[in-house]
Amino acid sequence: MTLYGVYAVKSAAITAFAVTDPGLKRSNNEDACAVYPDQGCAAVADGVGGAAAGEVASRLFISSVARYINQMQDWSEGACVAAIKEIFSTANEMILHHIGIHPECHGMSCTAELLLVSSGGFVVGHVGDSRSYRFRNKSLTRLTSDHTFVQQQLDKGELTAEEARKHRYRNLITRAVGNDEVLDVDIIRGRTRPGDLFLLCSDGLTDMVREEEITVCLGRDGDLPEKTAQLVAMANRAGGRDNITVALVGVA
Repeated sequence: MTLYGVYAVKSAAITAFAVTDPGLKRSNNEDACAVYPDQGCAAVADGVGGAAAGEVASRLFISSVARYINQMQDWSEGACVAAIKEIFSTANEMILHHIGIHPECHGMSCTAELLLVSSGGFVVGHVGDSRSYRFRNKSLTRLTSDHTFVQQQLDKGELTAEEARKHRYRNLITRAVGNDEVLDVDIIRGRTRPGDLFLLCSDGLTDMVREEEITVCLGRDGDLPEKTAQLVAMANRAGGRDNITVALVGVA
């Protein structure tokens, strides 16, 4: 699902755009994404499982977002945190329920990013190795930490950043929506400033395009559809080994 809009969330003017692309090597697309203009919301999910229907898991996550977001009335920080926890929990239950009915789907899950923007602030929910970033004053800040074996080794100082980027197990995730009955969701929150640009993406982008290159792209002139298209094209030019999903949310 790809939606685009310019809208107001309380006192903040927001623009949002999302796109997903199969890349150059995969016959199907297990990613899913959506933006919800009236609610200041963006979501990205990357299905895990291949033959075990990873694309079903990612779409179940997006459907959980849609089901909850359209009913929200309170956009305080506390309400946004509660909403994110409920959305992830519901998606986790939906995926596990689907696996219970369809045993052939055992092993399917998804990584997921969910951003909610309200007046003056933002909240991000994060599980897996998809990522959320904030671009501010020409500087890119990663808001999330990958739930991967390689990130654990990197945090311990046992790998350098360059070694981690090329490691054979760099895509071995340690946490995903639909893996366990109890899901631990990282919650990141902060204040927004005029000109902030949030990027949510699957690892199909970040495995192929360095953060320095992403920074340059986001700093160029152009609207959000142009920038998402440029990021997808950059990932494909670098090889396009995976599905590529990009969501951008701008604060005026």
